[in-house]
Amino acid sequence: MPDLAPVALPEHDGPERRNRVRRNAPAGTRVLVVDDSATIVALLKRMLQQNNYEVLEAFDAENGIEIARREVPDLIFLDIVLPGMDGFNALRTLRRDPITKNVPIIMISGNAQATEQFYVQRIGADDFMKKPFSRAEVFNRIEALLDEDNIPRHQRRSGRAPAEADA
Repeated sequence: MPDLAPVALPEHDGPERRNRVRRNAPAGTRVLVVDDSATIVALLKRMLQQNNYEVLEAFDAENGIEIARREVPDLIFLDIVLPGMDGFNALRTLRRDPITKNVPIIMISGNAQATEQFYVQRIGADDFMKKPFSRAEVFNRIEALLDEDNIPRHQRRSGRAPAEADA
């Protein structure tokens, strides 16, 4: 189970945000956004595309799992409340699948209850992000999970390259 250390995030996106360096994603970096809200999907898509991420979209868990297995994204944003299968069950499915088990997953929800966050962490999410979220929060969380080569930091710390981690 990943060790979820809190990510230090700014209280707001004040004028100092313009002074922060935000790295652009290397070509081919793919992020899957799974959320039933077209607004949230569009918002994340716009933010990510502005930093050269390729964005894959799914509006329910079943399609999200199918896309994740087929495309093997570098990162997944997964909503908890979805039609049909919920985000908790989708997370469990992705973690049990040898193809997707090492993909970093950030769970997102409008509910920030401590019990929900605990449960998300316990079943294998890499991070939790409450809606609404800021651009700075999105990228701080991505940068906490992926290094400059888009290798998940937990794999880098363990000394495993992505190919070894998937074996």
